Amino acid sequence: MALTALDPRTALVVIDLQKGITGRPQEPSGTPRIPDVVAASTRLADAFRAASLPVVLVNVAGAPAGRTELGRRLPAELPEDFAALVEGLHTADDDVLLTKRSVGAFATTDLDAVLRGLGVTQIVLAGISTSMGVESTARAAHDLGYSVALAVDAMTDFSPGAHEYAVSAVFPRLGETGTAQDVLDLLAARQRTGKPTAP
Repeated sequence: MALTALDPRTALVVIDLQKGITGRPQEPSGTPRIPDVVAASTRLADAFRAASLPVVLVNVAGAPAGRTELGRRLPAELPEDFAALVEGLHTADDDVLLTKRSVGAFATTDLDAVLRGLGVTQIVLAGISTSMGVESTARAAHDLGYSVALAVDAMTDFSPGAHEYAVSAVFPRLGETGTAQDVLDLLAARQRTGKPTAP
């Protein structure tokens, strides 16, 4: 893992930490536990707000219509509170809240326009699931020219193998990986010096 810097305008983007996703059963070992991911994401969000940097909270309320071998990942009729953000994930009035109907956060939202309007050149990603929503968003962000940082202990998956593959084989090709604490340390260094941590 090698998280080296944060750009002057970096945004935190948190993927699908919502009741309808986090309520699914998780295998007993092999991936970060959902409560720990929520706690780490909340620490990141609080630190980004304190640094006057954007926080984007993305939820999902639908899926693409195309056929897959495994069938639809979301039921056609979603429970009323399916898209509600999980309890414990703090929100603030300045947060950007986006609802997607796709795997990644860019395809069916105006996330790119929002980020560019805020002058963002880098995103830090957290959320669920590592190999789907987070990875799809990372791929799109990389293709759109953003620097991508991935807080790997602030994300999880329902498949330990998929989580490990994304973290070890995919993410290093799309950006830099580190822990939530690595991100917090870079933000703290910025606060101490008054300067961004980009080289």
